[in-house]
Amino acid sequence: MPNTQPPANIDLLTAVLAKTALGQHEVATRTIGLPPLTRRLLILVDGKRSGQELAMFVAGHPVAELLGDLLQRQCIEVVGSLTAPPAARSGTLQAATTPTGAQADLATLPPPEKRSALELTMARNFMINTVNMEFGQHMRMSLVKAVGESSTAAELRQVYPLWLSTMAAAKDLPTLKDKLFRVL
Repeated sequence: MPNTQPPANIDLLTAVLAKTALGQHEVATRTIGLPPLTRRLLILVDGKRSGQELAMFVAGHPVAELLGDLLQRQCIEVVGSLTAPPAARSGTLQAATTPTGAQADLATLPPPEKRSALELTMARNFMINTVNMEFGQHMRMSLVKAVGESSTAAELRQVYPLWLSTMAAAKDLPTLKDKLFRVL
């Protein structure tokens, strides 16, 4: 496997990424033989999302390393930045200063380091139980796995946007969020 460290001058979290011709060919043919998680991330790269926005799809895994691997293999390229003016980017992304719904939710919580180990366990269990309640135990295994592998409140908060989008159809979502936020 190639060195997966991104070049020092590229912040892959704020970079807007697109597939190269080689990346598009890899999606169609699987010639390179990427690991499953890296391939999944490549498929999601669309020229509109930043590394930070892609991170929620591989929650619990080092997105910068995975993107660095794809960049080194020349499967993706940087086409913009979250700090660039909207007209300079392809597609429409929110500016870094405009929080998404999930980011706005998380901004209301106390700092993650203020949460106890018990609260972290309770938050993990709550997120897993609500997903299982809405979708059945095996419907959202990647989300359940990401929640279960989160060992800190900060890591668990990275999984929150995916949990929120998964739970969006739950009719009692506001109540579920309130209960989760007591321990997250």
